[in-house]
Amino acid sequence: MKHQRHGKATPLIFSDYCKLRQGFLKSQHQLILDIAYATGERWGAILRLTVSDVYLNPIQAIPHQNVTFRKSTRKDKETRQCPISSGLELRLRAYRPPLIGYLFASPYAIERHLSDRSADMALRRAIDRAGLSGRGFSTHSTRRGLINRLHNAGTSIKVIQAITGHKSLSVLAGYIDVSDRQKRNAIEVA
Repeated sequence: MKHQRHGKATPLIFSDYCKLRQGFLKSQHQLILDIAYATGERWGAILRLTVSDVYLNPIQAIPHQNVTFRKSTRKDKETRQCPISSGLELRLRAYRPPLIGYLFASPYAIERHLSDRSADMALRRAIDRAGLSGRGFSTHSTRRGLINRLHNAGTSIKVIQAITGHKSLSVLAGYIDVSDRQKRNAIEVA
């Protein structure tokens, strides 16, 4: 667990996601959380999304079938397309995106995206408002949460790798938590 910004982020589970979402005051910040929770992408790449990376028709708020995370925005410098789940599609349709430019534009300069620091501060305030302080949540909790949800649902590690864009299975394996209950259940099946 993460403690004072050190260690692994706590994976975000659905009940905490719901609480955290309510802790955000702006729909812009809620949608950042929604995209992160549904795609497992890093927040830095999400903040750098353009409207055309997400929306086929921004006027009618019609999203593409995939979110495109351009290589210039990603840590591994590889373009990644992630399918949009039905839940995320509903959130995207309910949101009123700008017509062009960054999906999450800075309130101070529309030609720039919302800063990493600003999004992190909004997350920290939402964590406090949601009563989730001290539990090890950070921007990486959504990525770890998706990986663990997929793993616990029985999704193949190769499929998880294709979704998250990890080049190394050993790095991906480091994201997966194994509970005592899972170990007991595995032994019972053997």
